[in-house]
Amino acid sequence: MPPKRPAPLLQDSQLSLFDVAPEITPAEPGAPRARRELVLGQHRIGYELKRARRRSIGFVVGPQGLRVSAPRWVPVTEIERALHHKGEWILRKLVEQRERQQRIQASRIEWMDGGTLPYLGATITLMLAPAEREVVWDEASRQLRLPLPQGASAEQIRDLTQAWLQARAREDFLPRCRRFAELLGVSMKSLRLSSAQTRWGSASADGSIRLNWRLIHFAPAIIDYVVAHELAHLREMNHSPAFWDTVRSVLPDFERSRDALREESIVVQ
Repeated sequence: MPPKRPAPLLQDSQLSLFDVAPEITPAEPGAPRARRELVLGQHRIGYELKRARRRSIGFVVGPQGLRVSAPRWVPVTEIERALHHKGEWILRKLVEQRERQQRIQASRIEWMDGGTLPYLGATITLMLAPAEREVVWDEASRQLRLPLPQGASAEQIRDLTQAWLQARAREDFLPRCRRFAELLGVSMKSLRLSSAQTRWGSASADGSIRLNWRLIHFAPAIIDYVVAHELAHLREMNHSPAFWDTVRSVLPDFERSRDALREESIVVQ
């Protein structure tokens, strides 16, 4: 499927890094930094220019916007010529980053009575239930009843809910790991939960697997993909064609879940 053309997705004429994320540390102490603008198509683009010891011009589009790294001897006119050459790609990536930030904002959880959050791909509702002695999961009504008084703080609600989610994550992930380990013919030494902000999982050559507990928010097919992906690394510690063939051997349509995961954001806690 061809990529979506970016222009119709833009709501205004300027995409700038100036109002987004943190400062970018220069590659070298005292390295010059410049913030510039240019027009690509009908859009005025803000970008950061870093001069560095390199042989070519490099582009990175991330949460902070467009960053350009260029050799010190390359004139700005040549840098902007290169930006125009890559203009369609840059616009598309900036739109993708904007949409990702919007998804992150939309995924923020309100830790309150009646607040909602995703659990195994579907929405559940938080309910304060002072009469309960422990957390109660009512699957029929999709309510998570918390033994907290009315007026409990957001921190109390968050901490109790996250503790429940992490316990459910371990209960859910472990059988999946065992099933896929058997299918793949690998030996999993241990499973640990992580709270990483940028990684869904990792695998070590000794058979140790780490999975982000926040995967419990996502649909089972996505969790299966991450589990199979990490366990496949116990056979192929790379992302070679042989690795993807290994994943495909247990998940023939893994691309669908992989693409869905790329559209997800770690739920903001």
